[in-house]
Amino acid sequence: MLRSLDIRDVLIIDRLTLDLGTGLNVLTGETGAGKSILLDALGFVLGWRGRAELVRAGAAQGEVTAVFDLPEGHAARDVLSAAGISAGDELILRRINTADGRKTAFVNDRRVSGEVLRDLSDVLVELHGQHDDRGLLNPRGHRVLLDQFGGIDAGEARSAWRTRAQARTALEAAEAALGRAQAEEDFLRHAVAELDKLDPKPGEEAVLDARRRTMQGAERIRTDIARANNAIAAEGAEGAMRDALRWLEGASDRAEGKLDRALAALNRALIELGEAQGGVEDCLRQLDFNPAELEALEERLFAIRALARKYGVLPDDLGNHAETLRTRLAVIDGGAAGLAKLQRSVAEADAIYARAAAALTLARRAAAVRLDAAMAAELAPLKMERAVFKTEIAVTEAGPDGMDAVTFTVATNPGAPSGPLNRIASGGELSRFLLALKVCLTGDAPGLTLIFDEIDRGVGGATADAVGRRLQALSGTAQVLVVTHSPQVAALGGHHWRVEKRVEAGQTLSTVTVLDAGQRIEEIARMLAGDRITEAAREAARVLLGA
Repeated sequence: MLRSLDIRDVLIIDRLTLDLGTGLNVLTGETGAGKSILLDALGFVLGWRGRAELVRAGAAQGEVTAVFDLPEGHAARDVLSAAGISAGDELILRRINTADGRKTAFVNDRRVSGEVLRDLSDVLVELHGQHDDRGLLNPRGHRVLLDQFGGIDAGEARSAWRTRAQARTALEAAEAALGRAQAEEDFLRHAVAELDKLDPKPGEEAVLDARRRTMQGAERIRTDIARANNAIAAEGAEGAMRDALRWLEGASDRAEGKLDRALAALNRALIELGEAQGGVEDCLRQLDFNPAELEALEERLFAIRALARKYGVLPDDLGNHAETLRTRLAVIDGGAAGLAKLQRSVAEADAIYARAAAALTLARRAAAVRLDAAMAAELAPLKMERAVFKTEIAVTEAGPDGMDAVTFTVATNPGAPSGPLNRIASGGELSRFLLALKVCLTGDAPGLTLIFDEIDRGVGGATADAVGRRLQALSGTAQVLVVTHSPQVAALGGHHWRVEKRVEAGQTLSTVTVLDAGQRIEEIARMLAGDRITEAAREAARVLLGA
């Protein structure tokens, strides 16, 4: 509930505080007195789009503060929580507009964006009038209003829609993956066969390379080692030394010991030469290899390196790459079965969603019948018993809230074509349609302050009295603020303010006065009689007020 509205230096208002009450609050005054300015100020603090410049001439800034009662469970608490703002028993909105156009907003002394204000506005205040484009006249909100009226929960359909979307996404991803895999199926099968045939092992390339270098080195040095072996073998040094030993031994007997040391040294040399020869021959045996082996080794080494270059991986990663290709190939081989399973999931999700959407449609059609009947009952007291209100439900594109497009239509006279509210009804008729609809939907958003801006325009007499009584009935469950020129409506208010315009020191200012019982008689008499208030007008005002 809106408890108070404090306005400072806005348009032609210098200082004004409006303390509102429960039930039906009415604002009256001459045309141009400033009633609409109060709504502009309220719209400003709620973040609505309105006049670009609100600051009173000569003032540095304009400021509007609105205080709302905030009971437990009010929807505004969720908005505050999402914005990280603590909530108490009251909610204070304050917005400042400087003379240079800068706007600053605060909620419970926390600076906030205009978006937060508008989110709060949606659950705090609802404005209705002949030019209302935010509430009941907007067809985009009619389905929500019908669901609220019928107590319809679309949660099951929303859950089914999410499941359906997830199933379709999974199927589309699988189809795309299979399509990509099928486009390279020949390549995959050839690559896997090629890699499987070679079957490279991690580390094998390094081992083969080392062995190849060893074999190539052996080929280069073996000739020299073989020559050295021949030089020290029986045909070479060893043979010559043995010949020398034989010749010296034959002469030693006649040399009287002079060759003993030479013979001993020669024997030792033969022993060392034999060891050297044995080492050289052992080396030759180790360096011995089959040229065909080197050829086979090089062939495998070059094949491994060629495949690594071909597939753009390191030689040691060929095995892992083969496994990756095998996995992609498995997608193709098992793709049909996988797709069939996903297609069954999609079909099942579609069926579940279709059932949930159909249940919503049935519930909405039943609620539409009840709403149409309730509207017929409301229109009769408003002197529109011949008008027909109908809730149209048409099939629309599937979505999380079902497959229904809901539109409120009217036909003002029997046989006349029906159409949207704001296109078919005249000004006075539209006011009454909106009022009747709001009365029917009064339970849809508890805690709202309902504002009706001259919703009784174009009606008078008994019809105006009927409008007032409907507003009074509506105020039994919600706070209602009415800007009105109708004395019949004003007389039914529980709280009454008069808006006046005055000139002080060359400045035009607007003031709001709380009216007591006597002042109400005078104000309603003015509304009945005009500038010249007669005693008859006062008496008529007393009758309207029940005084």
